[in-house]
Amino acid sequence: MPEKACRSCHLISSGHICPNCKSTNLSDDWTGIAIVLNPERSLIAQKMDVNKPGRYAIRVR
Repeated sequence: MPEKACRSCHLISSGHICPNCKSTNLSDDWTGIAIVLNPERSLIAQKMDVNKPGRYAIRVR
């Protein structure tokens, strides 16, 4: 199963439901990846409004 990105929080996952926000609005059409290890100290995580570690898509269509 290909990985999908959540349209709400941009988390990349391989299931049918986002494990972060529990949304079912997932997309196969995403580009770019940001790996957040420590969201409290990451400027990228702050810009993306991310508060949990994980792999996030930069753009989700």
